[in-house]
Amino acid sequence: MMKIAKNALAALLVAAVGLGASLAQAQTSIPLDRVYVIDQRGDVVISGTGLCWRTGFWTPAGAANDPAGCKCDKDLLPKEVCEPASKTPVVIRDGVTSDKITVSADALFDFDKATLREEGKRKLDEVVAKSKAIKLQVVIVVGHADRFGSDVYNQRLSERRSAAVKDYLVAKGLEANRIYTEGKGKRKPVTLANQCRGPKSKKVIDCLQPDRRVEIELIGNK
Repeated sequence: MMKIAKNALAALLVAAVGLGASLAQAQTSIPLDRVYVIDQRGDVVISGTGLCWRTGFWTPAGAANDPAGCKCDKDLLPKEVCEPASKTPVVIRDGVTSDKITVSADALFDFDKATLREEGKRKLDEVVAKSKAIKLQVVIVVGHADRFGSDVYNQRLSERRSAAVKDYLVAKGLEANRIYTEGKGKRKPVTLANQCRGPKSKKVIDCLQPDRRVEIELIGNK
């Protein structure tokens, strides 16, 4: 009887080690913008109970932007994220409205800065006014940067910009626990690869302006 118990325990330990190794191997290949553990084929790793394995970077905002978010956490995401009614900026479906507002980072901040300008505050006042026109559920704030600077530097800059926007919105009366922030660094440019060529100069910086942006999504009910 004791021998059987020892054999069962050994089998469990082997399985646990194997699972840990698989997860470790999968984790090493996770792109920076993924919040779920994926294997070498790019598929999400599923637990024995059918749940997706989350990384330490998981947030509701990250899940909403991860390709596997709707598969793994559909119940936690706004309905229009997983069932978009159209490609227009404002979506109304079953009484839920999602208004995605893209604000130029140059309007909010000076180049390479994360301190709000007066013009940027006025832009955010407009966002606050829109949020009060609905029964607000969630605000998702995503910061972006242009290609100048390292990956690490731009990631931190985009996060600082998102945090500055959140702080201002909270100061204007929005609930902090309804606002999720995220930084994409320079990973999601909107300029094309053949645009804005050349070393750093005023001309190239001006050309890259669309990449320096903050996307604010207001989700709520009419």
